[in-house]
Amino acid sequence: MKEEITFEDFLKVDIRIGTIIEVNDFPKAKKPAYQLTIDFGALGVKKSSAQITDLYTKEDLLNKQVSAIVNFKPKQIANFISEVLVIGVYNVDGNVVLLKASEKIKNGEQVC
Repeated sequence: MKEEITFEDFLKVDIRIGTIIEVNDFPKAKKPAYQLTIDFGALGVKKSSAQITDLYTKEDLLNKQVSAIVNFKPKQIANFISEVLVIGVYNVDGNVVLLKASEKIKNGEQVC
């Protein structure tokens, strides 16, 4: 378990719902990954690199809603700038399973 944080610490993390509108292969990434373009409604369109190729095809991901942390500083990964961190959890095989809403949510809505 990680160190205990306060509720105020949690409030600093901005997690939003967005819809993947474009998926591209990312051959320059060190580990297999996709380049995702995600629509966050009023927050705009953001890009993310995601190591989720084991369980998801590009076709599976297109138009899928995902949860992402949107207030990280952008990070350069090879020749790509990742602006948000898509949230997932490792399964028993060590593959990332995306966290998602159980119902369709308006893009840009904040996870609370």
